[in-house]
Amino acid sequence: MEGFFSVTELSRVLAYVPDFGRVATETVELPDALGRVLSEDLRADEDLPPFSRSTMDGYAVKGSATFGASEANPAYLTVKGAIAMGESPAFSLMPGECARIATGGMLPDGADAVIMIEHAEGLDDFDIGGTIEVYRSAAPGQHVIQKGEDVQKGATLLTRGQRLRSQEIGLLAAFGIASISVYRRPLIGILSTGDEVVTLQETPLPGQIRDINTYTLSGLVREAGAEPRSFGIVKDDYDSLQSGIDQALAVSDMVLVSGGSSVGTRDFTIDVFSNLPDTAILVHGISISPGKPTILARVGNRAVWGLPGHVTSAMVVFSQVVRPFIDHVSGGSPDSGRPSRVISARLTRNIASAQGRIDFIRVRLMAEDGEMWAAPILGKSGLIHTMVKADGLVAVGMNAEGLDRDAVVSVIPV
Repeated sequence: MEGFFSVTELSRVLAYVPDFGRVATETVELPDALGRVLSEDLRADEDLPPFSRSTMDGYAVKGSATFGASEANPAYLTVKGAIAMGESPAFSLMPGECARIATGGMLPDGADAVIMIEHAEGLDDFDIGGTIEVYRSAAPGQHVIQKGEDVQKGATLLTRGQRLRSQEIGLLAAFGIASISVYRRPLIGILSTGDEVVTLQETPLPGQIRDINTYTLSGLVREAGAEPRSFGIVKDDYDSLQSGIDQALAVSDMVLVSGGSSVGTRDFTIDVFSNLPDTAILVHGISISPGKPTILARVGNRAVWGLPGHVTSAMVVFSQVVRPFIDHVSGGSPDSGRPSRVISARLTRNIASAQGRIDFIRVRLMAEDGEMWAAPILGKSGLIHTMVKADGLVAVGMNAEGLDRDAVVSVIPV
């Protein structure tokens, strides 16, 4: 076990992400594509919208015909026709003409703006061929969505590696794309180790605890867009652990083993990892807290992790270290699926930290006097309630000895 504490910096661990293979692709129907990762670039085969359309009930006009119009000096326009929703106008507008139009209606040729119905008054009960007075001028493009204003034909709609949200699903629907090619959801095998760990259905005896990590990790895996599969609780002996990992590797794209990653006479994880076929131990300890005793092995083109047994440590390591690997294996582009924003807040108290590692501090967010504050939640890494109370994590850099009260920090949502 000598050399365990030759820890690897977090940035170097994350540099291994591209070394692992991605899952295969499959075709899914659009209603089933939410949260999936696109495996191909998609381009627009038409303009969106395919015609210029009104955003108001009113009159389609040539904007220049209304310039200078006011209540004292209205513009007079002849009503050429009316345009209903879902129809193509059979006429075009000449100078001095207008057409009644509904919201979403297609502008006729010769029109480039819409006058709101409230800003016009009919002299002949708005009849076709009658005359209206316009009391407001309309600039070209006013109350109109131009043809191709949303997306132009030939433009890139979405790119490979993009995780699909509701808005992307809507965009694809607008172009009539009923099915798409996406990456398959990775299957992530999960094992909990330890003689002291028992199932949820059991009543723990003195010295025993129920299995928490299988359930927290399964939830985190689902949030990452992958499929978890539990391979149960493995006792602290070499053969049991090897058998469990072999079963997981037979069907999984990645394996998470919680517990057994620290130095101890009954911790066999590193030995089992080392003896797996086509294996390289890439990391045996990371310069972060909590989560220092973390193992990363490459078995063929798959990642096998030894995570800390303490639940908070395992969750922090997953969010900051394992999740980027799952995003990559899922086919995602860099930072695909990661929190798109951090929350700026001020610390409510001083935070102490040790140099030479990144400390991830759990915090609770509070709004006070129009400002956001981050209150550190202190507690050992085996206490699940500290994560329940936390809204996010604050990273204290490797070269910092801590952070002062009132310091502005970036809170990573959890």
